[in-house]
This record gives sequence, C-alpha cells and structure tokens, in this order.
Amino acid sequence: MVKYFCSNIDIKSTWDHVVSAFWQRYPNPFSTHVLTEDVVYRELTADHRLLSRRLLMKTNRLPRWAERLFPAGMSRSVYIVEDSIVDPVERSLTTYTWNLNHTTLMSVEERCVFLESVEHPATTQLKREAWISSSIYGFSKPIQEFGLARFKSNQVKALKGLEYALTNLQGLSQTLDGVSVQTADVTWIKTVTNAVTFTYILSLTAQEKHAALSYLGFGSVVNV
Repeated sequence: MVKYFCSNIDIKSTWDHVVSAFWQRYPNPFSTHVLTEDVVYRELTADHRLLSRRLLMKTNRLPRWAERLFPAGMSRSVYIVEDSIVDPVERSLTTYTWNLNHTTLMSVEERCVFLESVEHPATTQLKREAWISSSIYGFSKPIQEFGLARFKSNQVKALKGLEYALTNLQGLSQTLDGVSVQTADVTWIKTVTNAVTFTYILSLTAQEKHAALSYLGFGSVVNV
C-alpha cells in the first residue's frame, strides 16, 4: 500500500515571481529542517527549457517509536534529490523530489506543478502530489500514516517559506519602474541568477535589460 496526497492551491502572485522565489526559498524561518542545498546539474535546452538537479539535506525529529527502528549510529539526515523543469513558453515549473537514503524505512516521492493561471494572470496555480511508502514489515502502515501527517505539516511550512521569499522579492522589485536598475534591484537580480534570471530579464524594458546584463557581465553580447 502507498499513501497518496494531492492538493491544489492558488498563489496570489505572478508566475515569474513564483519561479524566481522558488529558487530562493532557503533559508527561511519556516524550513529550518533544510540544512543544505547544492546544484549538481543545470542545462538550458534548445527549446529554452531550464533543467536543474539539486541535492538537499534535511533533518526531522522522529517519534520515539520510530527511533527504535533506526540502528544505533545511523544518520538522521535525509538526502533529497530535486529535479525541475522550467518552461517559459508554457509558463510552467515542474519539480520531482525523492529521498536517496532511509528508503526502506520510508520513501517519499513528490511532484509539484506551478502553472500560470489562464483566467487570472496575476495568480499561479500549484498542484502538489506525494506518494509515501514503507518496506518495514509489520510497521509499514503506521510509518506511512506518520509520513503522511508529517508531509502535510511540512507542505504548509513549504508554502509559508515560498510566500516569505515572494515577500522579499516583491519588496525589492517595487522600484523597478524606473529607467535604470538601482543598487537594491541589482542585488536582487544578482541573487536570481542562480536559476532563472532570463524569465525575469525578459520582462524588463530595453534600458533595464541593458543595465541588468551589463551588471551581470554580459555587456552587449547577449540579445534578449
């Protein structure tokens, strides 16, 4: 048996902002269990999709009954692989995550799809799905129930963390209606470059694009 979870949420922010905030979720005060994040692969395809793979390390406290299932000295840290596809043409961000270790105790697979709302362009639709399983004989059902409850709790925190990042980004972007990119805005642009800068830069005016690209070291070589 596998426990299945599905939720649909409307995020009151544009898709461009949500995608930019997605890469800047950590650290945040709602996800202190996320210890590290590293990009291990990134590719921009010929059809302008951005493919990424990240490795995250997380930790969660276990209930006392689950502590007995862990061998003494076993690491309590969980390594998570996150694959993502950003499609600026279809206006979608799709992520797939799964844990690499402790899979016998519990395996959690998650898929998230962020889509720009057709009816409300200022809104982003998020569909989150998860599959939780355990291979511990005699304990799989309670472990899956515990995993589902914890996943529900963590996905609420994840959404709060995303909203936290959105608040920071939107606060910095409010001054971008001028002709030039100011110091605070440039700092924001520089931070966003670790992922999908192009989805933001494409929305700027010609003068703002030139200022942003010059700061990033591209000068007039790149045309967008």
